[in-house]
Amino acid sequence: MFTLAEVASLSDIQPTYRILKPWWDVFMDYLAVVMLMVAIFAGTMQLTKDQVVCLPVLQSTVNSKVQPDTAGKADFTTVETTTGQEEASMRTVSFAPTVTPDILLSRATSSQYQPTESNQELKKEQKDSSGRKTNLDFQQYVFINQMCYHLALPWYSKYFPYLVLIHTIILIVSSNFWFKYPKTCSKIEHFVSILGKCFESPWTTKALSETACEDSEENKQRLTGAQSLPKYVSTSSDEGSPSASTPMITKSGFKFSADKPMIEIPSVTILDKKDGEQAKALFEKVRKFRAHVEDSDLIYKLYVGQTVIKTVKFIFILCYTANFVNTISFEHICNPKVEHLIGYTQFECTHNMAYMLKKLLISYISLICVYGFICLYTLFWLFRIPLKEYSFEKVREESSFSDIPDVKNDFAFLLHMVDQYDQLYSKRFGVFLSEVSENKLRGISLNHEWTYEKLRQHVSRNAQDKQELHLFMLSGVPDAVFDLTDLDVLKLELIPEAKITAKISQMTNLQELHLYHCPAKVEQTAFSFLRDHLRCLHVKFTDVAEIPAWVYLLKTLRELYLIGNLNSENNKMIGLESLRELRHLKILHVKSNLTKIPPNITDVAPHLTKLVIHNDGTKLVVLNSLKKMTNVAELELQNCELERIPHAIFSLSNLQELDLKSNSIRTIEEIISFQHLKRLTCLKLWHNKIVSIPSSITHIKNLESLYLSNNKLETLPAAVFSLQKLRCLDVSYNSIAVIPVEIGLLQNLQHFHITGNKVDVLPKQLFKCVKLRTLSLGQNCITSIPDKVSQLLQLTYLELKGNCLDRLPATLGQCQLLRKSGLVVEDHLFDTLPSEVKEVFNQDTGIPFANGI
Repeated sequence: MFTLAEVASLSDIQPTYRILKPWWDVFMDYLAVVMLMVAIFAGTMQLTKDQVVCLPVLQSTVNSKVQPDTAGKADFTTVETTTGQEEASMRTVSFAPTVTPDILLSRATSSQYQPTESNQELKKEQKDSSGRKTNLDFQQYVFINQMCYHLALPWYSKYFPYLVLIHTIILIVSSNFWFKYPKTCSKIEHFVSILGKCFESPWTTKALSETACEDSEENKQRLTGAQSLPKYVSTSSDEGSPSASTPMITKSGFKFSADKPMIEIPSVTILDKKDGEQAKALFEKVRKFRAHVEDSDLIYKLYVGQTVIKTVKFIFILCYTANFVNTISFEHICNPKVEHLIGYTQFECTHNMAYMLKKLLISYISLICVYGFICLYTLFWLFRIPLKEYSFEKVREESSFSDIPDVKNDFAFLLHMVDQYDQLYSKRFGVFLSEVSENKLRGISLNHEWTYEKLRQHVSRNAQDKQELHLFMLSGVPDAVFDLTDLDVLKLELIPEAKITAKISQMTNLQELHLYHCPAKVEQTAFSFLRDHLRCLHVKFTDVAEIPAWVYLLKTLRELYLIGNLNSENNKMIGLESLRELRHLKILHVKSNLTKIPPNITDVAPHLTKLVIHNDGTKLVVLNSLKKMTNVAELELQNCELERIPHAIFSLSNLQELDLKSNSIRTIEEIISFQHLKRLTCLKLWHNKIVSIPSSITHIKNLESLYLSNNKLETLPAAVFSLQKLRCLDVSYNSIAVIPVEIGLLQNLQHFHITGNKVDVLPKQLFKCVKLRTLSLGQNCITSIPDKVSQLLQLTYLELKGNCLDRLPATLGQCQLLRKSGLVVEDHLFDTLPSEVKEVFNQDTGIPFANGI
């Protein structure tokens, strides 16, 4: 027989799981324990008590005339019709030494037959004080008792304890199967663990305390001014941003009482670092758990399934058990057919446990009825409301966290189960589902970590000698940033929850803002400041929807840099908002994958002076919009797969600089049309596939800079050297073998780059360009440098590395502005110079190259 301790292990679950057991599950567990005890008690009684006691029915002369079966039936009827008191007396008589069961049998039949022989025999038997002899020994009694136990007793009387035990075990297993099943127990264990941590987290208490503080009218009337706030804690306005749906952290920010010291309000104390880190970890765990659990409803289905199984089990037990209540009786007639062993054919047996078993069976039926009704209620609860949906509407109404999302599937079901235990759990758990709450925590931790002193250490000077601060991959923008009032440039990169508060109005020097993958939100006061003061804005994004809407309303903005995808199907050919409000925009830089110039750019086309389009290799086809940009002075179309110079460019009468870098231009015959561009001074056609330069280039009279590097040029036509205003000529990395002698005509030439070609001889006419300041001759085949190099008195940079030189001319020392830092040659060539020349070059080596230009 099983012990209670052994069977109880089937229902053993972790104590922490009690929060997922509603009252009906707890009640059914206790009912199952009671039924288990009934089974064990009945089984123990059945094993420790004698099972049956049987005596043979003696064949006397009185009943010899009566058939054995009839006598047996008459006896059975008599026993069944007696009252409880008479039945007890009959049992006493049956086992008394002076009266045998045969006497009772003869008395039962005397009313019908009354023979005179029986009266005489009765008198004789009454005188016999030793009872009637059966001539059976002890072993025969044991044998017949065991045999009649199996033959005479109904099967339910014998197996009732075992059946109750089996049914109870099945019910216990069914009740807790959802805690044990591998695919559900892991989710339940994780949920209970997270729920317990969320319930006990200091951040939960703080968040709910702040909510209670906000709901108090007294606290609203006792707010102190900005002077009572700690330094570097935001005092930003609660006004909404241009996006009404944007939740503001400051809405439920720190509030202090003027009548009591701040230390007496625990809700406003800043969490220590350990508590803050634990709370951030909980937010991440809740987010991952929600994503993992919300996509299935296995726990719900399993709980419904086990409840249905218990209900069906209850109906089955009740139906068959009720029929066997009356089959349990005290006396039974047994006909074992072992006359050849015992000598008797009929026995009368008593079942000692009959009365107790009947009472236990009635108790068991009562318990199982209560159990079944609870199962029916559970099913009613399961199907009365949609348990696969859970709304935090009440929590949202009671707290400041209006963004707590509703959940579904198994996540919702687990929360419904927790509500049956205590609704406070789900309320405290909802805090960790709120993005507003998470942002508050991040803000507190961020401000605690990034103090004013730490931010000041990260401020640097950029190339324009401006004070710059670059914040990378933070959870938000620290409040102390806005206390850096002398900051000129602010860069925010990969900060998904960046929020610009009203305190930015303190940064009067701020004119340049960088938002790299940072869809910043601004308060109304902050937007007003940016609209009036911001001059330069850089926005880097993945999708055009990430560009903040307020960007298109910055009326005083002068420079706008957009870097990201502007040509996806989702954007429907540039989903940019209208740029019409950017009336002062002068420079527009777009680095994207355009196939045509966005129509919205034409809204600001009359104001633009510089347009830069850097494609990623996508072919720019439609360029007709360029004609409207009449005031554009600088135009860059890089990496746009252009095969010819676009005709729309010839309409830009104010164009001064044209850059067509990294395209597929093979011929530039259209260059003759540049004669209409009277102001064109710089032409950049580098990194293309140009084979030759047409003679029509002479028509660009005002050209001062010509960049043709990284092409396929083999010669330099004389027409190039007719451009008398040319100051910079770059033909590096081509296949040019000869520098024409006409180069001496360029008297204004200051920078000449011919690195990476096949030049072997330097013409003497080159050194007539006495204004040369930069001369790049590296990676050619030059064997000697003429002594006339001394004529280049303004030379500050000379590159000779990668040639076939044996020595350097000593006349280099006469180039008064040339220093060793500006002389790019191999070390062994530099050693060929006279010592006095080397001393000259080594003087003032710290002078930067830029000073000589």
